[in-house]
Amino acid sequence: MADGVVPAGIPDWAREERGLTYPFDVLPESGEAIKVAEGVLWMRLSMPIALDHINVFAVEDGDGWVVVDSGLNIAASRESWDAALAGPLGGRPVTRVICTHMHPDHIGLAGWFCDRFDAPLVMTRLEYVMARMLLADTGQPAPECGAVFYRAAGWDEAQIDGYRTGYGQFGRAVSAMPPGYVRMREGDRLSIGGRDWRVVVGEGHSPEHACLWREADGVLLGGDQILPRISSNVSVWPTEPDADPLGDWLDSLERMKTVFPADVLVLPSHGEPFRGVQTRLDALIRGHMTALKRLERTLREPCRAVDVFSALFARPVGEGVRGMATGESLAHLNYLLHRGRVARERDADGVDWWTATAQETEA
Repeated sequence: MADGVVPAGIPDWAREERGLTYPFDVLPESGEAIKVAEGVLWMRLSMPIALDHINVFAVEDGDGWVVVDSGLNIAASRESWDAALAGPLGGRPVTRVICTHMHPDHIGLAGWFCDRFDAPLVMTRLEYVMARMLLADTGQPAPECGAVFYRAAGWDEAQIDGYRTGYGQFGRAVSAMPPGYVRMREGDRLSIGGRDWRVVVGEGHSPEHACLWREADGVLLGGDQILPRISSNVSVWPTEPDADPLGDWLDSLERMKTVFPADVLVLPSHGEPFRGVQTRLDALIRGHMTALKRLERTLREPCRAVDVFSALFARPVGEGVRGMATGESLAHLNYLLHRGRVARERDADGVDWWTATAQETEA
């Protein structure tokens, strides 16, 4: 091992799992990096939550590096980055910070990097604006519309009080965002180290999620859009209670099937780099369509959003993930509602009851 760069470790055979090929047999330790493609280093930051890590990447850019996603603004992440910057990144400066989307594990240290290296932040417009909006909520009292939203989903008063207490947590693991940014959008080509990366946008998991595709050698920085073992959370939130993010998500996956060739190397934000993008896109679509069928069967009798968890999730939903589970349940319910496959009725207590339409129930 030299300067913290671990050999790629591509064996003669390739580990396969559910139609995907995993070409690397080691994981980067804290402060280390693995070269996964020409000029691309993979690093891994730990997180103190159920999803216990995030993959971040550095792409060689002349005398410096472009950082893609940053990790949470916590001491462990900063220490790992300090070690990586001094070690495998060779003390060279960060020239740009690219964030695939606005979730805290992706933008948490973006401002820290931008300040430290006087580097520009590159994001899509909706992701940047949404991040700034959510940061503005930090420390503010919870709006009553949120209580109405969760009551309608079936939360009890104690759970709604928990929502009020926990409101505005977004900024707790996010450093101050730069007041300006460089916009990227669908179809743009970003030149990094003399090589072009094409921007491919997906929706549903977040408003305008950017993937970066180096077409010349088939390397795809996939963010949370295409993960190898889990499906990204697709949720409805109180800010837009009638949204159809699952429809957006499925449309994005279908479109990406027509964009990415089968042999691209996907560098995801969680899990391990893999090949088999078409297989994975098919599996993600199929998984949600199967869940929608189970949901419609469950809705032969009226249900609240909190009553359909077992139709959508393979394990019990604890209090720590109740908000995300509720959001994902509502995403599936809204998908069916927008297509006329379920009906929704709010009772005198402000609770929504969902029922499959007669036509779909008979089917």
